[in-house]
Amino acid sequence: MIELRNVSKTVVSGSAPLTIVQPIDLTVGAGQYLSLVGPSGSGKSTLLGLIAGLDVPTTGSIVIDGTDITTLDEDALAKLRGRKIGFVFQFFHLVPSLTALENVLVPLEIAGVDNTKNRAGALLTEVGLDDRTHHYPAQLSGGEQQRVAIARALANDPPILLADEPTGNLDSANGRHIIELLQRVNDTRQTTVVLVTHDAELAASADIRLRMHDGAAERIGRVPVEGAG
Repeated sequence: MIELRNVSKTVVSGSAPLTIVQPIDLTVGAGQYLSLVGPSGSGKSTLLGLIAGLDVPTTGSIVIDGTDITTLDEDALAKLRGRKIGFVFQFFHLVPSLTALENVLVPLEIAGVDNTKNRAGALLTEVGLDDRTHHYPAQLSGGEQQRVAIARALANDPPILLADEPTGNLDSANGRHIIELLQRVNDTRQTTVVLVTHDAELAASADIRLRMHDGAAERIGRVPVEGAG
């Protein structure tokens, strides 16, 4: 589902090159759960951005569900992301003037899906918010807002879900609930999940765990990862 071949990222900092992600080979199979842990500045969010096609690697290639995304132009990349990848961020990014239901409706309507309200309602039920569909983001707790964001990310039934510090803006209890929800999505939908977090405890249930430090990835998971530590 996700394959990185000798992928690295280097930028120029002042007059010197700075390697943000050191070369890595990584394969994440369909339905697997990968967690990237490490402190701020370790390269984990940059690696997630490379997997998403939001950034271009300095070396190597990235294959998403059989397509080498490093060969695609911006339009083709955008179409692939719309079909294949759902995103969950630390800061929810809900539209404040739309209800929970309407926030989930947006990607469904853009995609021209039939029975959008029924599908959006079913997604909110799946994340435990069937009684909050007509509430606006300001009327929801942080954990509830993140649940809406997850429902929205799943709207087009993407095979891959990328979550960048989804618990970073939540207290520990709500953070655990969000991680449990991502695990349930992985288990029940067989969605491939990539989680970025600074909290190793929250990442412990993943099939593959990588600890990142100064751009290098060290394997701490149960599934072998070539070139990572």
